[in-house]
Amino acid sequence: MVSEVSTSARGHVLIVGAGVVGLASARDALARGWQVTLLDPDFESARASSFNAGGIGISEVLPLAVSPFSLKAIGWLLDPLGPLAVRWTALPRMLPWALALARMQDRDRYLAAARALASLMSTAYDDLVPMLRDLGLADHLHRDGALTVFETEKGFRDEQPEWALRRELGVAWREVPADELAAMEPGLARVFHRAIMADDWGTVEDPRSIVQALGRQVRERGAQFIQGRAAGLFIDPQGRPGARDADGRRWTADRLVVAAGAWSDRLAASLGDRVLLTAERGYTVTLPQSRALLNREVIFAERKFVASPLGPGLRVGGTAEFAAADAPANPARHRALLRLAQKFFPSAQVDDPVLWMGARPTTPDSLPVIGASLRNPRVLYAFGHGHVGLTLGATTARHVGRLLDDEAGAAGDLAAFSLQRFST
Repeated sequence: MVSEVSTSARGHVLIVGAGVVGLASARDALARGWQVTLLDPDFESARASSFNAGGIGISEVLPLAVSPFSLKAIGWLLDPLGPLAVRWTALPRMLPWALALARMQDRDRYLAAARALASLMSTAYDDLVPMLRDLGLADHLHRDGALTVFETEKGFRDEQPEWALRRELGVAWREVPADELAAMEPGLARVFHRAIMADDWGTVEDPRSIVQALGRQVRERGAQFIQGRAAGLFIDPQGRPGARDADGRRWTADRLVVAAGAWSDRLAASLGDRVLLTAERGYTVTLPQSRALLNREVIFAERKFVASPLGPGLRVGGTAEFAAADAPANPARHRALLRLAQKFFPSAQVDDPVLWMGARPTTPDSLPVIGASLRNPRVLYAFGHGHVGLTLGATTARHVGRLLDDEAGAAGDLAAFSLQRFST
């Protein structure tokens, strides 16, 4: 059976996925006059943007730069609790992605991706702040900057080319001497000799509250919610796009937006679109009694983890584990984060931590996919944001809205983020 929803003057859009990107896109589409239906297996689940470190990562404009075949990556893999892990069962499916990641060592390719990401990031606050204000959460954004701290002089020197490139791309930052760092963050262990302040970085009070508020708002404004997991996409005989689930239920619309996170590549493949996407699973532990130990987000350069003072507590997150999106969590990675919290926050209370693991949808060039299907222009894609889904959710939604309305120049502005790049 095929279900349809009554259309508005603009038409009906079906959005597959109710994470921050899908919900923000629904909000924007409603404001533009579209009838909206959201399809998701669990509207209450703690998805990738719900329990992340809460950073609005304006300085995260550089693609992932480590080749998976480099000595550094191999060293991380050999450390059972290091910042990188790959489950052997994921290797066959990951190989094309890993080969494309290795090609990012080409300087021209790398710089082109960095410029594209910086361009997208340049309006993040312009899009995010009005959305938070509209949600009644304007005071949930704290633009206090973020500190990147270094335990060694070598670690600091090794990152200088990256910080220089960030500055060229418009990121404001400054060096912070050790004595100033101690005054800014007295809760940190005194083992850091260098630090960098990224002035434009922000932190939200609780990322999950933003996702929940978006869900409430779009429902109140007329969006229909259908619980079900999309198993594939199709085009009906009238040329209308649709989604089907494993039980044979089918839904069609005038337009369809795929914002299903780490599951999006499978849906695109069902239409014949090739996407290089992998599930990069991140872990966090939240210490409810230890928020006061930090004043802003801190990024630990050599250890590849972060800590943020959020409403629910001090949240410590990190590691990149490549595995199936729905594979069970590895408890050892949570224990490793707890040990890091104890090491670098001597006063941390680690009893009764809140543990979470989620799958980030990550592309090999670190650029999201925003644009039309190569098979059918009525299908739009909005996924692959990796670590910056919360940061770029509102911005992506605005671009999706422009594509829905067929605004002049919209597709051209997003050329760097189209599926076409996976065909070359």
